[in-house]
Amino acid sequence: MAEQRLPTSPMGVRVERVLTSGTFELDGGSWEVENNVWVVGDDEQCVVVDAGHQAGPIRDAVGDRTLDAIICTHAHNDHVDVAVELAEALGAPIWVHPKERELWEMTYPQRVPDADLSDGQVIVVGDLEMHVIHTPGHSPGACCLYLPALGLLVSGDTLFQGGPGATGRSFSDFGTIVESITERLLTLPDETVVLTGHGDSTTIGAEAAGRDSWGE
Repeated sequence: MAEQRLPTSPMGVRVERVLTSGTFELDGGSWEVENNVWVVGDDEQCVVVDAGHQAGPIRDAVGDRTLDAIICTHAHNDHVDVAVELAEALGAPIWVHPKERELWEMTYPQRVPDADLSDGQVIVVGDLEMHVIHTPGHSPGACCLYLPALGLLVSGDTLFQGGPGATGRSFSDFGTIVESITERLLTLPDETVVLTGHGDSTTIGAEAAGRDSWGE
């Protein structure tokens, strides 16, 4: 449950990582995982990206700021399982891409998200723009968030250090995720830092260099 703060931008916006742990469950299997939860904002307001596992440390990172939204890069349970708890405690809407609805309902059959994410949508936090990029493959409605002013990409489980996120389970497709990454993410500047949903960060350039080894 460690917190790591990235440098503050000239506009006063900072990105903080909160490391949480719990289980990922799908297709009858269960795996112990650690998740990177990202909190993006300034001293007054923020958003949480992927509210997984443990609400307490995420609330600590939010502090006394206004939580404007809980943004879900996708709806696997380990990325959303404290989203409703946080939303109700802090009065924030939950945003999920509509193609994630079936996965969302596996965790929350009685609670629908408050708003839809859409490709090309721009979310403003303080003075910072976050651009939504729909990148299906790991799941149908998986999205990444591009922060051009900071040179950052929050990639969820679409792109990791070492290549694409996992496929082979329900709702996923390897060819689709490779196409999404190649056409939508590897076109970003090479120096863009990729903040992943699990594990260490990487850069677009580092992952582009290994693209030929992924196959099609």
